[in-house]
Amino acid sequence: MPYRLFLLKKRICKALNKGPPIYSTMRFTFLFKIASLTLWRSWRASVVLLFMVISAVAALVFLSALAVGTNDAMIRNSTGLFSGQIAGTGIQELETHRLQIPGVKQVLIRRQLEILLGNGESLESLVLMGVDPAQEKAATAYWQKTVAGTYPATGEETIFISQDTAKRLKLAIGDTVNLLNLKGFPLKKLAVAGIFKTGISHLDQGLAFCPTQALPTGETALSVAVFLQADTPVESIVTQYRQILPLASVSAWTDFMPDLKQLIDLDSVCMAIVITLVFAIVSVGISCTFLIFTLKNLREHGIMKAMGLLPGDTALLLVTQIGLLTVFAAAIGTLAGFLTVAIFSRTGIDISAFTSHNQYFSVSGILYPRLTGLALLTPPLVAILFGMAATIWPTIYIIRKNPADILRSV
Repeated sequence: MPYRLFLLKKRICKALNKGPPIYSTMRFTFLFKIASLTLWRSWRASVVLLFMVISAVAALVFLSALAVGTNDAMIRNSTGLFSGQIAGTGIQELETHRLQIPGVKQVLIRRQLEILLGNGESLESLVLMGVDPAQEKAATAYWQKTVAGTYPATGEETIFISQDTAKRLKLAIGDTVNLLNLKGFPLKKLAVAGIFKTGISHLDQGLAFCPTQALPTGETALSVAVFLQADTPVESIVTQYRQILPLASVSAWTDFMPDLKQLIDLDSVCMAIVITLVFAIVSVGISCTFLIFTLKNLREHGIMKAMGLLPGDTALLLVTQIGLLTVFAAAIGTLAGFLTVAIFSRTGIDISAFTSHNQYFSVSGILYPRLTGLALLTPPLVAILFGMAATIWPTIYIIRKNPADILRSV
Protein backbone atom coordinates (compact mmCIF):
# COMPACT_ATOMS: atom_id res chain seq x y z
CA MET A 1 0.00 0.00 0.00
CA PRO A 2 2.68 2.57 0.85
CA TYR A 3 4.34 1.87 -2.50
CA ARG A 4 1.02 2.54 -4.29
CA LEU A 5 0.68 5.84 -2.41
CA PHE A 6 4.22 6.70 -3.44
CA LEU A 7 3.37 6.05 -7.10
CA LEU A 8 0.20 8.13 -6.78
CA LYS A 9 2.14 11.00 -5.25
CA LYS A 10 4.67 10.74 -8.05
CA ARG A 11 1.91 10.89 -10.71
CA ILE A 12 0.34 13.95 -9.04
CA CYS A 13 3.68 15.75 -8.97
CA LYS A 14 4.21 14.93 -12.63
CA ALA A 15 0.75 16.22 -13.43
CA LEU A 16 1.51 19.46 -11.64
CA ASN A 17 4.78 19.81 -13.52
CA LYS A 18 2.91 19.36 -16.79
CA GLY A 19 0.25 21.85 -15.75
CA PRO A 20 -0.52 25.29 -17.19
CA PRO A 21 2.18 28.04 -17.40
CA ILE A 22 1.00 29.61 -14.11
CA TYR A 23 3.12 27.05 -12.25
CA SER A 24 6.32 27.81 -14.17
CA THR A 25 7.19 30.92 -12.15
CA MET A 26 6.57 29.10 -8.88
CA ARG A 27 8.70 26.17 -10.03
CA PHE A 28 11.58 28.43 -11.10
CA THR A 29 11.43 30.30 -7.78
CA PHE A 30 11.66 26.99 -5.95
CA LEU A 31 14.62 25.84 -8.08
CA PHE A 32 16.33 29.21 -7.63
CA LYS A 33 16.01 28.88 -3.86
CA ILE A 34 17.36 25.31 -3.92
CA ALA A 35 20.28 26.39 -6.13
CA SER A 36 21.17 29.27 -3.78
CA LEU A 37 21.01 27.05 -0.71
CA THR A 38 23.21 24.43 -2.38
CA LEU A 39 25.85 27.01 -3.19
CA TRP A 40 25.67 28.43 0.33
CA ARG A 41 25.94 25.01 1.95
CA SER A 42 29.08 24.28 -0.06
CA TRP A 43 30.45 27.79 0.45
CA ARG A 44 34.11 26.78 0.51
CA ALA A 45 33.97 25.24 -2.94
CA SER A 46 31.82 28.16 -4.13
CA VAL A 47 34.44 30.65 -2.94
CA VAL A 48 37.17 28.76 -4.80
CA LEU A 49 35.13 28.78 -8.02
CA LEU A 50 34.27 32.45 -7.55
CA PHE A 51 37.93 33.34 -7.13
CA MET A 52 38.85 31.31 -10.23
CA VAL A 53 36.28 33.02 -12.46
CA ILE A 54 36.81 36.50 -10.98
CA SER A 55 40.58 36.35 -11.45
CA ALA A 56 40.22 35.01 -15.00
CA VAL A 57 37.71 37.70 -16.04
CA ALA A 58 39.65 40.53 -14.36
CA ALA A 59 42.94 39.41 -15.89
CA LEU A 60 41.47 39.09 -19.38
CA VAL A 61 39.68 42.45 -19.19
CA PHE A 62 43.02 44.02 -18.30
CA LEU A 63 44.88 42.07 -21.00
CA SER A 64 42.29 43.05 -23.60
CA ALA A 65 42.69 46.71 -22.64
CA LEU A 66 46.47 46.30 -22.70
CA ALA A 67 46.27 44.79 -26.20
CA VAL A 68 44.26 47.82 -27.36
CA GLY A 69 46.79 50.11 -25.69
CA THR A 70 49.66 48.27 -27.39
CA ASN A 71 47.99 48.73 -30.77
CA ASP A 72 47.46 52.42 -30.00
CA ALA A 73 51.14 52.78 -29.06
CA MET A 74 52.33 51.10 -32.27
CA ILE A 75 50.10 53.34 -34.39
CA ARG A 76 51.08 56.42 -32.42
CA ASN A 77 54.80 55.65 -32.70
CA SER A 78 54.72 54.67 -36.36
CA THR A 79 52.61 57.58 -37.61
CA GLY A 80 53.87 60.17 -35.13
CA LEU A 81 57.51 59.73 -36.06
CA PHE A 82 57.22 61.26 -39.52
CA SER A 83 54.47 60.09 -41.85
CA GLY A 84 51.28 61.15 -40.07
CA GLN A 85 48.03 59.18 -40.21
CA ILE A 86 47.35 60.30 -43.79
CA ALA A 87 49.78 60.93 -46.65
CA GLY A 88 48.95 62.89 -49.79
CA THR A 89 50.66 63.55 -53.12
CA GLY A 90 49.60 65.24 -56.33
CA ILE A 91 48.18 68.16 -54.36
CA GLN A 92 48.70 71.68 -55.65
CA GLU A 93 50.03 74.26 -53.21
CA LEU A 94 46.92 76.41 -53.64
CA GLU A 95 44.79 73.45 -52.54
CA THR A 96 46.60 72.62 -49.30
CA HIS A 97 44.43 74.96 -47.22
CA ARG A 98 41.45 72.78 -48.11
CA LEU A 99 42.98 69.91 -46.11
CA GLN A 100 42.39 71.69 -42.80
CA ILE A 101 38.96 70.25 -41.96
CA PRO A 102 37.34 69.30 -38.61
CA GLY A 103 39.23 66.41 -37.02
CA VAL A 104 42.59 67.38 -38.52
CA LYS A 105 45.19 68.58 -36.04
CA GLN A 106 48.09 69.51 -38.33
CA VAL A 107 48.92 69.47 -42.04
CA LEU A 108 52.63 69.49 -42.87
CA ILE A 109 53.68 70.59 -46.35
CA ARG A 110 56.95 69.11 -47.61
CA ARG A 111 58.88 69.73 -50.80
CA GLN A 112 61.26 67.10 -52.03
CA LEU A 113 64.05 67.10 -54.57
CA GLU A 114 66.30 64.27 -55.75
CA ILE A 115 69.92 65.39 -55.48
CA LEU A 116 73.49 64.21 -54.99
CA LEU A 117 75.41 65.01 -51.83
CA GLY A 118 79.13 65.33 -52.33
CA ASN A 119 82.15 65.55 -50.07
CA GLY A 120 85.45 65.35 -51.90
CA GLU A 121 85.21 62.44 -54.30
CA SER A 122 82.34 60.73 -52.44
CA LEU A 123 78.78 61.09 -53.69
CA GLU A 124 75.49 60.00 -52.17
CA SER A 125 72.15 59.95 -53.99
CA LEU A 126 69.18 60.88 -51.79
CA VAL A 127 65.93 62.78 -51.51
CA LEU A 128 66.27 66.18 -49.85
CA MET A 129 63.07 67.34 -48.15
CA GLY A 130 62.39 71.01 -47.53
CA VAL A 131 60.33 71.37 -44.36
CA ASP A 132 59.11 73.97 -41.90
CA PRO A 133 61.26 73.14 -38.83
CA ALA A 134 58.89 74.72 -36.29
CA GLN A 135 55.85 72.82 -37.57
CA GLU A 136 57.80 69.57 -37.89
CA LYS A 137 58.98 69.77 -34.28
CA ALA A 138 55.42 70.50 -33.11
CA ALA A 139 53.81 67.57 -34.94
CA THR A 140 56.47 64.86 -35.38
CA ALA A 141 59.07 63.11 -33.26
CA TYR A 142 61.67 62.85 -36.03
CA TRP A 143 63.83 65.59 -34.54
CA GLN A 144 64.03 63.60 -31.30
CA LYS A 145 66.16 61.03 -33.12
CA THR A 146 69.09 63.45 -33.35
CA VAL A 147 72.30 61.68 -32.30
CA ALA A 148 74.67 64.61 -32.92
CA GLY A 149 74.23 68.35 -33.44
CA THR A 150 70.80 69.96 -33.56
CA TYR A 151 67.71 69.95 -35.72
CA PRO A 152 67.81 72.79 -38.34
CA ALA A 153 66.05 76.02 -37.41
CA THR A 154 63.97 78.24 -39.68
CA GLY A 155 66.13 80.56 -41.78
CA GLU A 156 69.33 78.48 -41.50
CA GLU A 157 71.28 77.24 -44.52
CA THR A 158 71.81 73.85 -42.95
CA ILE A 159 71.05 70.17 -43.58
CA PHE A 160 69.96 67.28 -41.36
CA ILE A 161 71.39 63.93 -42.53
CA SER A 162 71.30 60.33 -41.37
CA GLN A 163 74.12 58.67 -39.49
CA ASP A 164 74.67 56.22 -42.34
CA THR A 165 75.01 59.05 -44.87
CA ALA A 166 77.40 60.91 -42.58
CA LYS A 167 79.62 57.83 -42.25
CA ARG A 168 79.72 57.14 -45.99
CA LEU A 169 80.54 60.77 -46.82
CA LYS A 170 82.78 61.18 -43.75
CA LEU A 171 80.86 64.23 -42.54
CA ALA A 172 80.72 65.72 -39.05
CA ILE A 173 78.73 68.50 -37.43
CA GLY A 174 79.68 71.88 -38.96
CA ASP A 175 81.12 70.42 -42.16
CA THR A 176 80.00 71.84 -45.49
CA VAL A 177 78.47 69.46 -48.01
CA ASN A 178 77.99 70.08 -51.73
CA LEU A 179 74.55 69.71 -53.28
CA LEU A 180 74.50 68.64 -56.93
CA ASN A 181 71.71 67.77 -59.32
CA LEU A 182 71.46 64.27 -60.76
CA LYS A 183 73.64 65.30 -63.72
CA GLY A 184 76.43 66.35 -61.38
CA PHE A 185 76.11 70.13 -61.70
CA PRO A 186 76.66 72.05 -58.41
CA LEU A 187 73.59 73.67 -56.89
CA LYS A 188 74.70 75.06 -53.53
CA LYS A 189 76.44 74.24 -50.25
CA LEU A 190 74.89 73.59 -46.86
CA ALA A 191 76.40 73.11 -43.43
CA VAL A 192 75.64 69.92 -41.49
CA ALA A 193 73.51 70.98 -38.52
CA GLY A 194 72.57 67.57 -37.17
CA ILE A 195 72.80 63.81 -37.66
CA PHE A 196 69.89 61.47 -36.95
CA LYS A 197 69.24 57.77 -36.60
CA THR A 198 65.73 56.30 -36.36
CA GLY A 199 66.54 52.61 -36.65
CA ILE A 200 64.05 52.33 -39.53
CA SER A 201 65.84 51.48 -42.78
CA HIS A 202 63.62 53.37 -45.24
CA LEU A 203 64.02 56.57 -43.18
CA ASP A 204 67.72 56.19 -42.47
CA GLN A 205 68.63 55.44 -46.06
CA GLY A 206 68.51 58.10 -48.79
CA LEU A 207 66.68 60.85 -46.90
CA ALA A 208 67.85 64.27 -45.67
CA PHE A 209 66.13 67.44 -44.46
CA CYS A 210 66.64 71.17 -44.65
CA PRO A 211 64.50 74.30 -44.07
CA THR A 212 62.28 75.04 -47.08
CA GLN A 213 64.10 78.25 -47.99
CA ALA A 214 67.43 76.36 -48.03
CA LEU A 215 66.17 73.94 -50.68
CA PRO A 216 67.99 74.41 -54.02
CA THR A 217 65.96 75.87 -56.85
CA GLY A 218 64.53 73.34 -59.21
CA GLU A 219 61.48 71.27 -59.96
CA THR A 220 60.31 69.97 -56.58
CA ALA A 221 57.52 67.57 -55.74
CA LEU A 222 55.02 68.49 -53.04
CA SER A 223 53.69 66.03 -50.45
CA VAL A 224 51.65 66.45 -47.29
CA ALA A 225 51.52 64.60 -43.98
CA VAL A 226 48.26 64.91 -42.06
CA PHE A 227 48.05 64.42 -38.30
CA LEU A 228 44.62 63.84 -36.79
CA GLN A 229 43.08 64.74 -33.47
CA ALA A 230 42.54 61.97 -30.94
CA ASP A 231 39.73 59.49 -31.73
CA THR A 232 39.21 60.89 -35.24
CA PRO A 233 38.38 58.04 -37.68
CA VAL A 234 41.04 57.92 -40.39
CA GLU A 235 38.83 56.49 -43.13
CA SER A 236 36.27 59.27 -42.67
CA ILE A 237 38.91 61.97 -43.24
CA VAL A 238 40.37 60.12 -46.25
CA THR A 239 36.90 59.88 -47.80
CA GLN A 240 36.37 63.62 -47.35
CA TYR A 241 39.77 64.41 -48.87
CA ARG A 242 39.05 62.27 -51.92
CA GLN A 243 35.80 64.14 -52.43
CA ILE A 244 37.45 67.54 -51.98
CA LEU A 245 40.50 66.74 -54.16
CA PRO A 246 39.51 63.99 -56.60
CA LEU A 247 42.75 64.27 -58.62
CA ALA A 248 45.08 63.94 -55.61
CA SER A 249 46.44 60.69 -54.22
CA VAL A 250 45.44 60.32 -50.57
CA SER A 251 46.05 57.22 -48.46
CA ALA A 252 45.63 56.24 -44.81
CA TRP A 253 48.36 54.65 -42.72
CA THR A 254 46.68 51.26 -43.18
CA ASP A 255 47.56 51.52 -46.89
CA PHE A 256 51.20 52.58 -46.66
CA MET A 257 51.91 50.54 -43.50
CA PRO A 258 50.30 47.16 -44.30
CA ASP A 259 52.76 45.34 -42.03
CA LEU A 260 51.50 47.29 -39.02
CA LYS A 261 47.88 46.65 -40.01
CA GLN A 262 48.55 42.89 -40.21
CA LEU A 263 50.36 42.95 -36.86
CA ILE A 264 47.35 44.58 -35.19
CA ASP A 265 44.97 42.06 -36.78
CA LEU A 266 47.20 39.22 -35.59
CA ASP A 267 47.19 40.69 -32.09
CA SER A 268 43.38 40.64 -32.08
CA VAL A 269 43.29 37.02 -33.24
CA CYS A 270 45.80 35.97 -30.57
CA MET A 271 43.78 37.74 -27.87
CA ALA A 272 40.63 35.90 -28.97
CA ILE A 273 42.48 32.57 -28.80
CA VAL A 274 43.80 33.36 -25.31
CA ILE A 275 40.31 34.26 -24.02
CA THR A 276 38.84 31.07 -25.49
CA LEU A 277 41.56 28.81 -24.07
CA VAL A 278 41.44 30.37 -20.60
CA PHE A 279 37.70 29.98 -20.22
CA ALA A 280 37.72 26.52 -21.78
CA ILE A 281 40.07 25.47 -18.96
CA VAL A 282 37.99 27.33 -16.37
CA SER A 283 34.80 25.66 -17.60
CA VAL A 284 36.38 22.22 -17.14
CA GLY A 285 37.14 23.14 -13.52
CA ILE A 286 33.57 24.38 -13.01
CA SER A 287 32.14 21.23 -14.58
CA CYS A 288 34.26 18.92 -12.40
CA THR A 289 33.40 20.87 -9.26
CA PHE A 290 29.67 20.76 -9.93
CA LEU A 291 29.89 17.08 -10.69
CA ILE A 292 31.33 16.72 -7.20
CA PHE A 293 28.46 18.89 -5.93
CA THR A 294 26.05 16.52 -7.66
CA LEU A 295 27.65 13.41 -6.18
CA LYS A 296 27.69 15.03 -2.75
CA ASN A 297 23.98 15.86 -3.03
CA LEU A 298 23.06 12.69 -4.88
CA ARG A 299 20.51 11.60 -2.26
CA GLU A 300 18.64 14.91 -2.53
CA HIS A 301 18.58 14.64 -6.32
CA GLY A 302 17.23 11.10 -6.02
CA ILE A 303 14.44 12.21 -3.67
CA MET A 304 13.48 15.12 -5.96
CA LYS A 305 13.41 12.81 -8.98
CA ALA A 306 11.28 10.32 -7.05
CA MET A 307 8.87 13.14 -6.21
CA GLY A 308 8.43 13.89 -9.89
CA LEU A 309 11.14 16.39 -10.75
CA LEU A 310 11.39 16.28 -14.54
CA PRO A 311 14.74 16.02 -16.40
CA GLY A 312 14.20 19.58 -17.64
CA ASP A 313 13.83 20.81 -14.07
CA THR A 314 17.01 18.96 -13.06
CA ALA A 315 18.87 20.64 -15.91
CA LEU A 316 17.35 24.01 -14.94
CA LEU A 317 18.48 23.52 -11.34
CA LEU A 318 22.10 22.91 -12.36
CA VAL A 319 22.03 25.74 -14.92
CA THR A 320 20.69 28.06 -12.21
CA GLN A 321 23.46 27.05 -9.80
CA ILE A 322 26.26 27.57 -12.29
CA GLY A 323 24.57 30.64 -13.76
CA LEU A 324 24.30 32.32 -10.36
CA LEU A 325 27.94 31.68 -9.59
CA THR A 326 29.28 32.59 -13.04
CA VAL A 327 27.24 35.77 -13.53
CA PHE A 328 28.13 37.06 -10.06
CA ALA A 329 31.81 36.23 -10.54
CA ALA A 330 31.87 37.74 -14.05
CA ALA A 331 30.37 40.98 -12.76
CA ILE A 332 32.91 41.26 -9.92
CA GLY A 333 35.76 40.31 -12.27
CA THR A 334 34.70 42.91 -14.83
CA LEU A 335 34.63 45.59 -12.13
CA ALA A 336 38.06 44.54 -10.85
CA GLY A 337 39.48 44.60 -14.39
CA PHE A 338 37.94 48.01 -15.05
CA LEU A 339 39.49 49.49 -11.89
CA THR A 340 42.90 48.01 -12.73
CA VAL A 341 42.77 49.50 -16.22
CA ALA A 342 41.73 52.88 -14.75
CA ILE A 343 44.85 52.89 -12.58
CA PHE A 344 47.34 51.91 -15.28
CA SER A 345 45.74 54.07 -17.97
CA ARG A 346 46.88 57.10 -15.97
CA THR A 347 50.38 55.96 -15.03
CA GLY A 348 51.17 53.89 -18.12
CA ILE A 349 53.39 50.80 -18.34
CA ASP A 350 56.97 51.44 -19.42
CA ILE A 351 58.37 48.65 -21.63
CA SER A 352 61.17 50.73 -23.15
CA ALA A 353 63.79 48.25 -21.96
CA PHE A 354 62.24 45.57 -24.18
CA THR A 355 61.59 47.73 -27.28
CA SER A 356 64.87 49.57 -27.83
CA HIS A 357 65.32 47.94 -31.27
CA ASN A 358 61.63 47.75 -32.22
CA GLN A 359 60.60 50.10 -35.02
CA TYR A 360 57.01 50.20 -33.79
CA PHE A 361 58.16 51.72 -30.48
CA SER A 362 60.79 54.04 -31.88
CA VAL A 363 59.32 57.13 -30.19
CA SER A 364 58.04 55.88 -26.82
CA GLY A 365 57.88 52.54 -25.04
CA ILE A 366 55.05 53.50 -22.68
CA LEU A 367 51.74 51.64 -23.01
CA TYR A 368 48.44 53.09 -21.85
CA PRO A 369 45.75 50.38 -21.50
CA ARG A 370 42.48 51.49 -23.08
CA LEU A 371 39.10 49.87 -22.61
CA THR A 372 36.74 49.51 -25.53
CA GLY A 373 33.27 48.02 -25.44
CA LEU A 374 34.60 44.83 -27.00
CA ALA A 375 37.52 44.59 -24.56
CA LEU A 376 35.23 45.16 -21.57
CA LEU A 377 32.35 42.84 -22.49
CA THR A 378 34.03 39.93 -24.28
CA PRO A 379 35.68 38.27 -21.22
CA PRO A 380 32.55 38.22 -18.98
CA LEU A 381 30.27 37.11 -21.82
CA VAL A 382 32.64 34.30 -22.80
CA ALA A 383 32.91 33.33 -19.11
CA ILE A 384 29.12 33.03 -18.86
CA LEU A 385 28.93 31.12 -22.15
CA PHE A 386 31.53 28.58 -21.08
CA GLY A 387 29.97 28.44 -17.62
CA MET A 388 26.69 27.35 -19.19
CA ALA A 389 28.57 24.77 -21.23
CA ALA A 390 29.99 23.44 -17.96
CA THR A 391 26.49 22.26 -16.93
CA ILE A 392 26.39 19.61 -19.65
CA TRP A 393 28.45 16.94 -17.90
CA PRO A 394 26.79 17.01 -14.42
CA THR A 395 23.34 17.39 -16.00
CA ILE A 396 23.76 14.32 -18.22
CA TYR A 397 25.13 12.37 -15.27
CA ILE A 398 22.18 13.05 -12.95
CA ILE A 399 19.48 12.76 -15.64
CA ARG A 400 20.65 9.29 -16.66
CA LYS A 401 20.43 8.04 -13.07
CA ASN A 402 17.28 6.15 -12.05
CA PRO A 403 15.69 7.43 -8.77
CA ALA A 404 15.47 3.92 -7.33
CA ASP A 405 19.14 3.23 -8.11
CA ILE A 406 20.13 6.53 -6.49
CA LEU A 407 18.18 5.83 -3.30
CA ARG A 408 19.51 2.25 -3.05
CA SER A 409 23.12 3.45 -3.47
CA VAL A 410 23.12 6.08 -0.71
